[in-house]
Amino acid sequence: MNSICLKTSVPGPKSAALAKREAAAVARGVSQLTPIFVERAEGACIQDVDGNTFLDMAGGIGCLNVGQRDPGVTTALHEQVDRFLHTCFMVTPYESYIAVAEKLNQLAPGDSPKKTILLNTGAEAVENAVKIARAYTKRPAVICFEDGFHGRTLLALSLTSKAQPYKAGFAPFASDIYRVPYAYCYRCSYNLKYPGCQVHCATHLEDTFKRVVAAESVAAIIAEPVLGEGGFVTPPLEWLGIVRDICNRYGILLIADEVQTGFARTGKFFACEHYNVEPDLLLSAKSLGGGLPIAAVTGKAHIMDQTVPGSLGGTFGGNPLSCVAALAAIKAIEDNHLNDRAMLLGDRFRKRAHEWQRKFSFIGDVRGIGAMQAFEIVKTDGSQTADAETTKRITRYSYEHGVILVTAGTYSNIIRLLMPLVVTDEQLEEALDVIEAALLFSQQAEPVMSEVPVAVS
Repeated sequence: MNSICLKTSVPGPKSAALAKREAAAVARGVSQLTPIFVERAEGACIQDVDGNTFLDMAGGIGCLNVGQRDPGVTTALHEQVDRFLHTCFMVTPYESYIAVAEKLNQLAPGDSPKKTILLNTGAEAVENAVKIARAYTKRPAVICFEDGFHGRTLLALSLTSKAQPYKAGFAPFASDIYRVPYAYCYRCSYNLKYPGCQVHCATHLEDTFKRVVAAESVAAIIAEPVLGEGGFVTPPLEWLGIVRDICNRYGILLIADEVQTGFARTGKFFACEHYNVEPDLLLSAKSLGGGLPIAAVTGKAHIMDQTVPGSLGGTFGGNPLSCVAALAAIKAIEDNHLNDRAMLLGDRFRKRAHEWQRKFSFIGDVRGIGAMQAFEIVKTDGSQTADAETTKRITRYSYEHGVILVTAGTYSNIIRLLMPLVVTDEQLEEALDVIEAALLFSQQAEPVMSEVPVAVS
C-alpha cells in the first residue's frame, strides 16, 4: 500500500489559507520550500492540514534521523514533562545534562579524554567552538571553506559562504575570517582532476599561510566533513587527514562541524570517522535531539577546560526536555542499527540515481556518503553550468505529487536527500518513483515557471 495519499491539490485550501495568514504575520525573510502546513507526522510521513500525506525526504533539514515521533523520544518527553521543564543548568543542574555529555564524550572519535558543553543550535555550537579555540591558542584567526554553511548568527554567518540569501544586507561581518576552496572535485577551484591533483586543495593551505594569513595567527580551521547546505560535497578520503596533519604542524585546532553529518546520517555516528580523523572540537546538533533543539561542542578535555568558569553557557542550553530526547534518540540509533540502515539507504538511492544520470543529461553529478546523498542539476550543454530553474521544477513537481525534497548548493541547483533513516524500503522506492517522474517532467517542461523559495540549512 502506498504511503502517499493526496486528497486535494497541493497546496490544499487550508494550507492556502494559512499561507495568507503567514504572509500577513511572519517576516518575509522566513520562507519555505513548500506551501504545505503540517497537521501531524509519523516516521517518514507528514500529513498536512488538508489531509494529504507526503513522504518526507527532507527530515526537517536533517533533524529527524530517528524519524518523526520516535517512541522512545516521545515517552522520554512525556515523563520529563511530569517532572520539570526548566531550571537552567548553570543555576540548579540536573543529571540528564551530564548523561548527554557523557554519551557524547564516549561517541566522539579518538582516544583523547573528552568534555562537552550543551547549547541550543548549531550556530551556537559554532560560536562557542571558536571562543574555545581562541581561548586555548591565544590566536584570533579562523580559516573556513568556500560553500560551507555554519549558521546565521554574526560569527557563524561570517563563516558561512553563501551570499544570497544568507549574507546580503547583513554586513559588516566578524573580522579575522579567511576562506579557502573546499575539496569540490566536480567543480575544482584549481581546474585539477583527482587523484592526479594530489589533493592540492588541502596542501594549498601551506600557501595560504604565506600569502593570506600567518599560521601563528590562526586559532582554528573549521570544516564540514561533508558539505551540508553547500551541496553534500564529499571530499576525497584523504582530504580531512591532510588538513588534520597541517593543523598539527602549526598548532592550529581542527573544528569538525558535524551539525548535519552527525548521528548516523553518513553511516557513522560522526562523518569524520570515515576519514579516521579525531578533531580537536566536534560540533553536533540537528538529529541529536530527535526533533528537539539541542546542540553540543565536544572536545579534547584539556582544550575544553582552558576557558574559565562562567565563560560558557546559556539560559536554555541543555534544556531538560532536549536532554532526555537526545538520550532517547541516541538509544534509538543504536538499538535500531541506523548506521547500517543509512548505508543501505544510500546504496539503494545511488543505484537509482546513477540510472537517472545516464538517462537525464541535466544530472551532472551524484555524490554522498551513507544516507547523505545528492545529485546536481546542470544545463544540458555540457558546460556544468548550474540550473536552478530545473531544480525548482523537480522539487515543485515532487511536492505536488507527495514527496518533500530539500535543495542545496551555492547556486541552488542541488537536490539533497535527508530522509528519516526509519523510512521503509517500500517508502523509499515510492519516493524515488515520484522523483523520477519529476525528472521526466522537467526534461519535457517549458523553461519558465513561478518562483519556489530555496530551502535553508
